Amino acid sequence: MRRFAYVFIVVLYIFLLANRVGLAVEGNGKEEDEVYEALSSFTRVLDLVERNYVDEVDTKKLVVSAIEGMLKTLDPYSAYLTPERYKELEIGTSGEFGGVGIEVTIKNGVLTVISPIEDTPADKAGIKPGDQIIAINGKSTQGITISEAVNMLRGPKGSSVRITVRREGDAEPREVELVRDIIHVKSVKYSLLDDGIGYIKISQFQERTSKELEDAIERLELLNRGKLKGVILDLRNNPGGLLTQAVEVADEFMDKGLIVSVRGRTEDQITDYYATKEGRLTKCPLVVIVNKGSASASEVVAEALQDSKRAVILGTKTFGKGSVQTIIKLEDGSGLKLTTARFYAPSGRSINEVGVTPDIVVENRDNRDIQLERAKELLRSSKVSGVFPGINN
Repeated sequence: MRRFAYVFIVVLYIFLLANRVGLAVEGNGKEEDEVYEALSSFTRVLDLVERNYVDEVDTKKLVVSAIEGMLKTLDPYSAYLTPERYKELEIGTSGEFGGVGIEVTIKNGVLTVISPIEDTPADKAGIKPGDQIIAINGKSTQGITISEAVNMLRGPKGSSVRITVRREGDAEPREVELVRDIIHVKSVKYSLLDDGIGYIKISQFQERTSKELEDAIERLELLNRGKLKGVILDLRNNPGGLLTQAVEVADEFMDKGLIVSVRGRTEDQITDYYATKEGRLTKCPLVVIVNKGSASASEVVAEALQDSKRAVILGTKTFGKGSVQTIIKLEDGSGLKLTTARFYAPSGRSINEVGVTPDIVVENRDNRDIQLERAKELLRSSKVSGVFPGINN
């Protein structure tokens, strides 16, 4: 009886969904019929499985699997979040969670590292952007979703997880055992370099990133006893985060112009973000360092500063993730992470699967941070204004 009641609720939900879809197609009878037929087939299959499968089945698990499978056909970033996963997502954006410190995606069907988070078990073990994780605890990751991978990688402090990593150029995959820790992600780090140059590294865009950036700028100016002569903004291995925070960070360096355009299917998913002329470093010479671990929101910042000719972008080509995910909380505490829009640079181009190409391509080698050295050289020699005459030295 309980099982029948649950199925009835599922069928009722699908019926209501069908009505909404029917309204959306505005009388398109053929399309509406196709939707009803598909939903009817789903409920029929569910009923047949419940009645005839050789073992007793968990109806709720079947429905969740169906939802996950549906979202999986859309893109690597859309996912169903169980109540537990939804809570983990909330914890992740606040900057503290138990895990190994890897930001992952699905690229060409393979679980791939966007970047390790600085000073985490993954970073200390030498995990690099672009590494492919082909197994977790001996279980193949083929067909895995991002949410499933994150769920397997996170866990209590002191517990371990074994990943099998395939790296371009290596003859064979290798196994790496990582001991989970509490991951404290401090969004902004800074230091004052020689000649009045401020160094600011943003590791991820979280709820307090723009406030942390303001504090960093104030502290750097105090240490320098005056205005900074130049700034290096380091976005390497920054996997992204909150788009609104990325906009506020770009606004700190821009006094005018479009920062990013967000374009979705509905009117409420179309937004243009502009600089507000309230930033503290709008006239300061600026070099931005990026690499293939720079993705999503960090690419928004780099592209906005490049297109507005506000900064020199230095390093290597970025990851290329130009989509916006909206988190929708459902009544039972679960959630839906759905790709609802793509963002476009001021030039009008999308970076999705393309990335940001630096103005000056510099590769690190021989365990030397040549990218940082080159950025300092540009600022010290006043060559930034030679690249972009609009920048004041």
